[in-house]
Amino acid sequence: MITDTFDNLSPAIINPMTKENAPEVDACIITFSHEIEKNVVDNYVSGEIASLWCATGRTPVYLIERNGKRFAFYKTYVGAPITTGLIEDLTAELKCRKFILFGGAGCLNKEIAHGRVMVPTEAYRDEGTSYHYAPASDYVSVPNAATVAGFMEKNGIPYVTGKTWTTDSFYRETRNNFEKRKADGCISVEMECAGVQAMCLFRGLELYPFFTSGDLLDAPEWDQRGMDYRTGGQHDVGHFDIALALADYVS
Repeated sequence: MITDTFDNLSPAIINPMTKENAPEVDACIITFSHEIEKNVVDNYVSGEIASLWCATGRTPVYLIERNGKRFAFYKTYVGAPITTGLIEDLTAELKCRKFILFGGAGCLNKEIAHGRVMVPTEAYRDEGTSYHYAPASDYVSVPNAATVAGFMEKNGIPYVTGKTWTTDSFYRETRNNFEKRKADGCISVEMECAGVQAMCLFRGLELYPFFTSGDLLDAPEWDQRGMDYRTGGQHDVGHFDIALALADYVS
């Protein structure tokens, strides 16, 4: 059973090991958006600092220098296994302990405006990755939620806090499961938070996640809330500015 997978009594066969000459950065900012990646590369970065490799090819890691600090930045892929794995790979290439993860998420509450920032406090473990990093439980807590919320409050950014539902299969977000998760206090659904947070807790890393409220599940039928996500959605480059300021705030 997947719930019996966590093993802290024997060593892993493969472990990420930080290279002796690995450059150090104050934090790493991770996006899912190719639109945001292009904008950042064109307007913020001072060069590449590392490369992450997997069967799908190379993921360039860029360097951003701001206020005397050094931040890494890269675009990851959708889904807990690859997002978690690339962060682990990055810890071999760079000395980095703090990670800002942001992207779009489905909204489970119609009262939350499209484009509003959602700060997860706990993640429901409806995926497989987290069970390799933590004992079985319904939720994994997000310890830095209060810090992220405090940052939003200080900077006057409209936000809402609540639980998130991490799933492996967006085409199997059934009506019954939606009702269960909403009744349990979940305000969003996405595909990475539980896995990444469990790994960060296991590795002693700090995760600072936030989501952008996108499509709405809390409706008689799925509401896409418009397909132009460049305005108020996951491709809105303004959310990178939030992520960059958050990285500066926590480092």
